[in-house]
Amino acid sequence: MATPRLLTRYRDEIVPEMMKRFGYKNKLQAPRLEKIIINIGLGEATQDIKLLEAAQNELAMITGQRPVVTRAKKAIANFKIRKRSAIGCKVTLRRFRMYEFLDRLISIAIPRIRDFRGLSPASFDDNGNYSFGLNEQVIFSEIDVDKIMKAHGMDITIVMNAGSKDESLELLRLFGMPFKK
Repeated sequence: MATPRLLTRYRDEIVPEMMKRFGYKNKLQAPRLEKIIINIGLGEATQDIKLLEAAQNELAMITGQRPVVTRAKKAIANFKIRKRSAIGCKVTLRRFRMYEFLDRLISIAIPRIRDFRGLSPASFDDNGNYSFGLNEQVIFSEIDVDKIMKAHGMDITIVMNAGSKDESLELLRLFGMPFKK
């Protein structure tokens, strides 16, 4: 298997740039990606299980990995959810698949979002992980628009081992993530 394009760029260009900018003495001090988690929450799946199966198939096509079904931890009567009922699916990407997905997300999917003005740089948590949501799965080129049962969104979390928000922001900016100015 060939090394992903983004991983090669990270090793050759991004790590030296981060070392210069933040004054790291060793290249292992530079922050790196650990995993990417893609989550689809479908509360309507309790009424129609075919929606969940379609979402699983679409997520498998997008990521190249079979999703795991997420279940409700407790019953919520107002939302007609029973304990342990299937309410979504998620995928955790690591290593080569993670870099391939991030490359497709940055270069193909995000530019296809209508009226896109950039991602918010305020969506970092205290550990330097970045989370954002997408409104519909149609922006991925792997999805056939004619075969969609229902348009649904997804939450994407990029987990990094950076110590601060500034280091994480700079790492994603060097990867090419389009942030608002």
